[in-house]
Amino acid sequence: MSHYCGIDLHSNNHVVVVIDEEDKRVFEKRINNDLSLTLKALSPYRKSLQGIAVESTFNWYWLVDGLQEQGYDLSLVNTAAVKQYDGLKYSGDHHDAFHLAHLLRLGILPTGYIYPKAQRAIRDLLRRRLLLVRAASTQLVSVQSQIWRSTGLRIKSGDLRKTDFVSPDIDKYTRQAVHAGLAVYQSIQQQIDGLENTAHQAVKLTDAFKILQTVTGIGKILGLTIMLETGPIERFAGPGNFASYCRCVDSTRMSNGKKKGVGNAKAGNKYLSWAFSEAAHFAVRFEPLAQRFYDRKKARTNGIIAIRAVARKLARATWMMLKHQVPYDAKLMFPE
Repeated sequence: MSHYCGIDLHSNNHVVVVIDEEDKRVFEKRINNDLSLTLKALSPYRKSLQGIAVESTFNWYWLVDGLQEQGYDLSLVNTAAVKQYDGLKYSGDHHDAFHLAHLLRLGILPTGYIYPKAQRAIRDLLRRRLLLVRAASTQLVSVQSQIWRSTGLRIKSGDLRKTDFVSPDIDKYTRQAVHAGLAVYQSIQQQIDGLENTAHQAVKLTDAFKILQTVTGIGKILGLTIMLETGPIERFAGPGNFASYCRCVDSTRMSNGKKKGVGNAKAGNKYLSWAFSEAAHFAVRFEPLAQRFYDRKKARTNGIIAIRAVARKLARATWMMLKHQVPYDAKLMFPE
């Protein structure tokens, strides 16, 4: 007799449901988030368990990693793609866990990618760096605005970043506030530099990274981010799929030339979306062909749509480069 397991995971507990080949529930229980309790609950079905479906939530690392290390076959559920029964009047955690096990048994469970544990920590390190970069930028803009409204002088951010920056003639309270903001910025920047150094040392610079470096607009940090967030390029069927995952594809739904609604614009990877947007801005500045494409697009639409079009071009180019192991060629992506 084969068994299948579905787990509905929450912040402090998870519901485990085990079913047999006829969808009969043989075990169901709410368990605290303690791996030892989960392993104890599953131990009677260890030999007959064909797989475990775990709901993809913010805290799935510990559970999926722990079960995989014990030899269980894990599937990470793409919750956005799971469709519950139409017209269902009642639903609860036990039913949700059962439904995951049921889909697993039928072989129609929509799954996500389980990123390898060894590189996941480095990828998350760069995600932390991005949060710190935004925090540092907030401090810098705040200091710039405070000086501007107090003196009428708009000081360049590059000057504010200098360690020997001297504030203009302002009252002592405003000066203290400015110095406090700059001290926080410099402290955050030190942490950013440390994270970047650690990431460079920890990640083996593969052929994929070297290929990404050939793209005008993609430097070391963006290259590392794209490489780590993408993972194996083979998991994307084509350049369009990859561009969609990078949130570089319009989610508008059209019919007969009319807008009929929008899809889930947040579906995909927000970090890749940021990375390709940054790369697009650099490409427009330093790549003449990208600049001309951007100008033509902007003339017909606006700057935001135009820069996203450049980002989509770069995302599609990245798939082609990584898939076929070829360097970047701007003439192929931005024909004159």
